[in-house]
Amino acid sequence: MSLVRVHNFSVSLDGFGTGEGQSLEAPFGHAGQRLMEWAFETPTFRAMGLHGVTDGSFGVDEAFAGSWGTGVGAEIMGRNKFGPQRGPWLDEEWTGWWGPDPVFHTPVVVLTHHPRPTLEMAGGTTFHFVDADPVDALALARDLAGGLDVRIGGGVSTVRQFLAADLIDRMHLVLVPILLGRGERLWDGLEGLDERFSIEAIPSPSGVVHLTFARR
Repeated sequence: MSLVRVHNFSVSLDGFGTGEGQSLEAPFGHAGQRLMEWAFETPTFRAMGLHGVTDGSFGVDEAFAGSWGTGVGAEIMGRNKFGPQRGPWLDEEWTGWWGPDPVFHTPVVVLTHHPRPTLEMAGGTTFHFVDADPVDALALARDLAGGLDVRIGGGVSTVRQFLAADLIDRMHLVLVPILLGRGERLWDGLEGLDERFSIEAIPSPSGVVHLTFARR
């Protein structure tokens, strides 16, 4: 069976995957860009048009960043990753953070309690908006993925829900050496998670530590 994977998911030393006060102007809230600065220097993220178009730096950060799309046929994301709106869709002209040709190039299942028509974008990305629990959302994503793996793209609560449901097989976290103090924490309610995974830590010269989790 295909794997369920998490890639390039950054957390602070105190476990926060995003800061407080997320908005259109501040997608990571008061954390600013600090959680993702390591990624913005990699060729993979620069090729997405994020923070410059220069080649970027190769090394351990790029080795991890560049594997995010390999063998992936669909993504599942929470509504908060798709955009900053809450409640009913008051502005259906909003098509995500990524412009007319989003970086995914696969079907994307967006978890939301509020219906919205399927949104087809350039490059093969199609957003499917569904009200579903993790098990049902994963079944849909697997159908859309055509036998390839499914990536859980975030945000924090979405990754936490899939971990709590024991649906994730491989996870790549990036421990960033900052303290946020407030925001949304990943680990709440996940006591004993380490017993389900083999965990390795790989430090990077950029200052972050890459943590890999593989189901035992």
